[in-house]
Amino acid sequence: MQKLKIPRTVDPAKAAQKRLDYEGIIQASLFKRLQVSVEGVKRDAKVSISFGLDEQRLAVISGKANIEVELECQRCNKVFAHQCEVSFTYTPNYGEKSELEAPEEYDLVDPNEYGEIDLIELVEDEFILNLPQVAMHDVADCSVDSDNMVFGELPEEIEEKKPNPFDVLKNLKK
Repeated sequence: MQKLKIPRTVDPAKAAQKRLDYEGIIQASLFKRLQVSVEGVKRDAKVSISFGLDEQRLAVISGKANIEVELECQRCNKVFAHQCEVSFTYTPNYGEKSELEAPEEYDLVDPNEYGEIDLIELVEDEFILNLPQVAMHDVADCSVDSDNMVFGELPEEIEEKKPNPFDVLKNLKK
């Protein structure tokens, strides 16, 4: 199958009625917020998005995407490659009624003023949410081993000189 550029915006209701499927790429240069969050984006994102209607006649956007980014290891401060793979299921949010009707499995996405959804922003949000909170190599790949992760011990004399915080209560008892 030929890889095509994913459209920037799409009307979810019309796309769901037509049961459209998109499979293609999103250029890495379009992910401005992701580029700020990582050390670098190595390649374009491969994306597959499907539109459809569920049993409640809600428009459903489901898809998968993957991209390769570079992260800085928080142990050794060296850059390493990280595969970021996401899968998602959304339904458009048209107000309070949508929030009450939507099943828990669906995330809600707000359409713009024209009733369209920005697919590039949607995929970028998923990538950012899927980044690790603390980026680190596998222990076997990291140049810092467990022996070097200890930064010292507290001297015993400091621990002995600490006053007991409950000594104040002894005065109240008298």
